Amino acid sequence: MSETPEPAFGGRRALPPNTSNAAENDPPTVELQGGLTPRGFNPQDYLNVTDVHLFKERWDSNKVDHHTDKYDSNKLIVRRGQPFYIQIDFSRPYDPRRDLFRVEYVIGRYPQENKGTYVPVPVVSELQSGKWGAKVVQREDRSVRLAVQPAADCIVGKFRMYVAVWTPYGVIRTSRNPGTDTYILFNPWCEDDAVYLDDDKEREEYVLNDIGVIFYGEFNDIKSRSWSYGQFEDGILDACLYVMDRAKMDLSGRGNPIKVSRVGSAMVNAKDDEGVLIGSWDNVYAYGIPPSAWTGSVDILLEYKSSQTPVRYGQCWVFAGVFNTFLRCLGIPARVVTNYFSAHDNNANLQLDIFLEEDGNVNSKLTKDSVWNYHCWNEAWMTRPDLPVGFGGWQVVDSTPQENSDGMYRCGPASVQAIKHGHVCFQFDAPFVFAEVNSDLIYITAKKDGTHEVQTLDTTHIGKLIVTKEIGGDGMKDITDTYKFQEGQEEERLALETALMYGAKKPLNTEGVPKSRSNIHMNFEVETAVLGRDFKVVVTFKNNSPTRYSVTAYLSGSITFYTGVSKGEFKNETFSVTLEPLSFKTEEVWVRAGEYMGQLLEQAFLHFFVTARVNETNDILAKQKSVALTIPKVIIKVGTKATLSPCHKEGGTRAGLDQGGKLGLPPEVTRSCLLHLVREIRPSSTVQWEEVCRPWVSGPRKLIASVTSDSLRHVYGELDLRIQGRPSV
Repeated sequence: MSETPEPAFGGRRALPPNTSNAAENDPPTVELQGGLTPRGFNPQDYLNVTDVHLFKERWDSNKVDHHTDKYDSNKLIVRRGQPFYIQIDFSRPYDPRRDLFRVEYVIGRYPQENKGTYVPVPVVSELQSGKWGAKVVQREDRSVRLAVQPAADCIVGKFRMYVAVWTPYGVIRTSRNPGTDTYILFNPWCEDDAVYLDDDKEREEYVLNDIGVIFYGEFNDIKSRSWSYGQFEDGILDACLYVMDRAKMDLSGRGNPIKVSRVGSAMVNAKDDEGVLIGSWDNVYAYGIPPSAWTGSVDILLEYKSSQTPVRYGQCWVFAGVFNTFLRCLGIPARVVTNYFSAHDNNANLQLDIFLEEDGNVNSKLTKDSVWNYHCWNEAWMTRPDLPVGFGGWQVVDSTPQENSDGMYRCGPASVQAIKHGHVCFQFDAPFVFAEVNSDLIYITAKKDGTHEVQTLDTTHIGKLIVTKEIGGDGMKDITDTYKFQEGQEEERLALETALMYGAKKPLNTEGVPKSRSNIHMNFEVETAVLGRDFKVVVTFKNNSPTRYSVTAYLSGSITFYTGVSKGEFKNETFSVTLEPLSFKTEEVWVRAGEYMGQLLEQAFLHFFVTARVNETNDILAKQKSVALTIPKVIIKVGTKATLSPCHKEGGTRAGLDQGGKLGLPPEVTRSCLLHLVREIRPSSTVQWEEVCRPWVSGPRKLIASVTSDSLRHVYGELDLRIQGRPSV
């Protein structure tokens, strides 16, 4: 078996791809000219390094000034484009007139200077903005203190550090020392970095906040749940670097946030690359964890790294939560975004076709497109030098495996500004995202003779509301206007025309098709629906004309996945209404608990479709709505006080629930996820128990609990806590 070729420092010969941050091949400790040791040469006769100090404690300026003091790591973690300090101790006093040394940073197994994987840092008199350099800031006896500045575009990852000293016969280099390993991250505080964000509150939220809120539910019943991103937890930074290693991403590209975020969007799902999470939308979660049971990203990423196999299971909000951890951990500002009524049509043609029979019923065989009640993706902040000026800033990146992009299931980064203005020609995947927020709902009658007739269209249903977490709080921020202009504005029409000009498809011509051409207006409301109880659907008809009309209506109720895909119909009812001139009438349809309880899916979504035909004119009216059943919550209480001291006191946490299953508390306050198994909980009963928590970080934290069982999921609760700092002795 042939030996692996030695690394070529300085890029002096072709080498295999350098795709692993974890792989190593150390440079020689002695590099002599000609390769032969001169007679009488003794390395100890020259300047030797006796020790290197990195000032890597959490309270040291290196971590505080670089905003990396929250990372639970004993390694030095810094951000690029910004100086940090090291101290080198020599065997004798350093004399700059006759001694020459430099610091070297190496990453991967096959480092090359021209690839940025071998970095000889020059000692300079003054540091230059955005460039590698080292400046002597203090000399004392045998010690030299340096300010080392990484380039603002250098590779992000874990570097090995060496000190090389020049002699008349060659170079003497320190040996491999894991204690001097240095992590270099993206730097939103550095103006020269591609991820620079100039607002301090935004940096605090989108980089440093390790607890977030993800919105889900339905447009008329928006729900939220906290998510522990945990980007500073022990082992998470290494897990994020491992994700890029598993992708076989070349190290030379890991300083580019465009490439890093695109690779991340592919690797967070396991669809085609053995990535982090396996998606499942069929309500069957054998041999894994149901998506609704996760409360954060930490367990998922640590399990992926330790097992080196994909974790089961995720859905869109889980993919988005894990991807947000990945981005923030590496230093890229990121946030989770939720789009209510998100279009998913496979060819991104800006039209979702709902086919109806001539009697107004939905034709399920022809209707293939779906509208997700909500869909979560991420936005990452970065410049886009590959696009025209003005398209930097927030970029859509989506790790939920929906459609293939350049041979892999991934999406983005796509400029939000480009999407808003219809510039879908710019990479990556802008047409798909544009369709998710701008598609029209087209109602088409499939006639018995095989022809299709467009009946009406709804241009406001898709992308109804796009939200993210507000800065500095748990509330909701409406960002719909960053993706689209208001319906009916001239700018909105111009954006659509621009998208069509750049290749967005709209196969059916809907020009001139009225949004509603009937004198009859129909709408319906679903009464607050509580799990296990009867409720009613109220359908209202209004006659706006002086003519008497009769209407035949059909109501269909289906159990649906949150993706809009129907599992099966549980309710269908036909009724007739006579409308006198200039009048309105309501019709109540009762839904019994026994009709839906035996078929419920994970998020307890019910979808109602009401179609009606005006008998005198044959006009078709159609409306659809989804509702989420109100389900129980977990109640969490702290036994005595809501204030605990880290590593000092134990606090009793009481959790109660009134539906059965397994409850988990995440490592927000507990260091590890706590699980509690409940064999059975009878109807209308309550179960309570206590857990002992040992907080380990101070500040505002959350206790998050989720319950999962075969019969009910998405049962959830949380409690805000403030952890006191450890008392000084």
